[in-house]
Amino acid sequence: MMHQKKLFNKYLDLLGVEASSPSFEFLCRIVRAHLLRIPFENVSKLLYKKQGMDNIPGLPAYLNGIEKYNFGGTCYTNNYYLNLLLNNLGFDVKLCGADMKNPDVHIINVVTVEGREYIIDGGYAAPFLEPLPRFLTGDYTLGLGPEKFILKPQDKTGLSKLEHYYNGEFKHWYSAKPKPRTIEEFRGVIKDSYSDDAMFMNIFRITRFTESGSLVLRNLQLTETTGSLTSTIEVPRNDIPGIVETKFLIPAEVAEEALSTIKDLKNTFE
Repeated sequence: MMHQKKLFNKYLDLLGVEASSPSFEFLCRIVRAHLLRIPFENVSKLLYKKQGMDNIPGLPAYLNGIEKYNFGGTCYTNNYYLNLLLNNLGFDVKLCGADMKNPDVHIINVVTVEGREYIIDGGYAAPFLEPLPRFLTGDYTLGLGPEKFILKPQDKTGLSKLEHYYNGEFKHWYSAKPKPRTIEEFRGVIKDSYSDDAMFMNIFRITRFTESGSLVLRNLQLTETTGSLTSTIEVPRNDIPGIVETKFLIPAEVAEEALSTIKDLKNTFE
C-alpha cells in the first residue's frame, strides 16, 4: 500500500500537480498536465516488443519511462494509468471501451464530477487538454493545425461518437461506450497490438502537445503547430533519431533502436 502511495506521488510530481479534493477544476488541471507532459508515442511500444513483451508495462516502468526517456504510450497505457491516478485521487471514474473499425480497440475514461459526465482521453494523439462533455445538445468541435475533432451528442443508446478530420478530410473515428470495464477485458486486443502486422509495430508515431500548439511525427513527416501557424517537413529516415531527441526529448539512441525494428513504414492513417 505504501509502495502504491509512493508511485502515485511520483506520478503527480512528474505532472507537476499537487493532490487536491475531486472537483471539475482539479480534473481540468490533471488532464491538461497529463496531455502536456506525457506524449502519445509508440517508440516505447516498439522497444517493449523487442524485449518480448505483449502487454502494457507495469506502473513503475511506465513512470520510469516518462522520467528517464520522456516516453508516454498509446491509449492502453496512457488512459489506463490516468484512470488509476484519477481513482486514487478519489474521482468517480470508469474505464470504458471504444469501437473503431473493430470493437474495443481503444480505451477512454469517463469521469462523473459535480453531477456531469466527461470523456477523458490522453491516448488518441488529440488535443483533448480539457475534459470532453458527454451532455451535449450539439457538436463539440476542437481544432489544432491541420486536425479537427468533432464529438457528437450521445446517441439513443448512450454512445459518444468522435470524428477526426485531417486537412478537411474525414480520417478516423471512434464510438465510446459508457459501460465500465476492466483492463483485463482488453488483454487480447493489447496482445494483438504487438503482432508483427499490427499498425503500431509498423509505424513511427509521436505527438506532444505544448502550451501553444503541438509537435507531431508521423513516420518521416514532422508537423509543428504554434498558434495558427503550421509547418510540415519531410525528414530523411537517418535524421529521425536526432529530430526525436531535439524536438521530443527522447534520446536519439533509444529512437534509433526503436526505428530499426521497422523495415517498411506503413501509412499512419490506415
